[in-house]
Amino acid sequence: MAVFFLAAVAFGGVAYVFLYPILSGEKKAEARMASVAKAEVVSRATRGPQKSRRDIIENTLKDFDERHKKSTRVPLTVKIARAGLKWSKRQYFLISAGIGVGMFFLGLFMAGGLLPALGFGFAGAFGLPYWLLSFLMKRRENKFLNAFPDAVDIITRGIKAGLPLLDCMKMITIEAPEPLKTEFRTIVETQAIGIPLGEACGKLYENMPLPEANFFGIVISIQQKAGGNLSEALGNLSRVLRDRKKMKAKIQAMSQEAKASASIIGALPLAVMTMVYITSPVYISLLFTEPLGNVMLACSAAWMFMGVMVMKKMINFDF
Repeated sequence: MAVFFLAAVAFGGVAYVFLYPILSGEKKAEARMASVAKAEVVSRATRGPQKSRRDIIENTLKDFDERHKKSTRVPLTVKIARAGLKWSKRQYFLISAGIGVGMFFLGLFMAGGLLPALGFGFAGAFGLPYWLLSFLMKRRENKFLNAFPDAVDIITRGIKAGLPLLDCMKMITIEAPEPLKTEFRTIVETQAIGIPLGEACGKLYENMPLPEANFFGIVISIQQKAGGNLSEALGNLSRVLRDRKKMKAKIQAMSQEAKASASIIGALPLAVMTMVYITSPVYISLLFTEPLGNVMLACSAAWMFMGVMVMKKMINFDF
């Protein structure tokens, strides 16, 4: 009986060892866990190492550089939008044609010749509208730069107070002056249709081709991709913007004497010609009546124009 009992216990132990994992499903669970662990290792191997913050920043800067290199040629509609106008291309061409026709008849009435009238008309149709767009764009950019550091400070204070970045931008769309209000409203509306906020801020440079706008887009895009202390980054950006503004004002103050001298030198020939025409019109009328006088007048105007352009290039400082 003892031998039978020991044999039954031994047989039961062996059966428990070999049959219990199969009956309880433990072997299947181990196989499943092994397959999951293997798949995780394979996925990690195929996924590769995680990108560091430095790699993300470098890739973001490369994307911004490539985007700006592609947009070297600006379409006419973008120039009109940058000037703050609501014109279409058709309206722009109609206005240019109207100015050209008006300048043509003005030149025909004043000069009395077809060739000078054509010159006046060409300048009015192609030169004056382009100059007007450039002037409006420059004025709008200056207004943007004057208010932009304050807007960055508002965003920084809002983030430090616990507000989301988008809510801080919405505050600017309400309280900031133009054109800052319009540009940030465009960012908010672009983000509302599903574009990421970093990419929407990066489009600010397309409407305002300024280094300051580019800095802002890069900071927001890097923070959205790599994380970090956004309030500190924007605080540093605000300090940089104010330093650049101070440097620009200092350059303007130091170059004001050269600009005044260039203005006097450029206006001196016209002033002398006007005074001579008033005092002795017969003496200077040869420049307008004789063919040789017309050639001399045209050459003098060309040389004067070249001199004015050279002086303008010398007294304008880019930084």
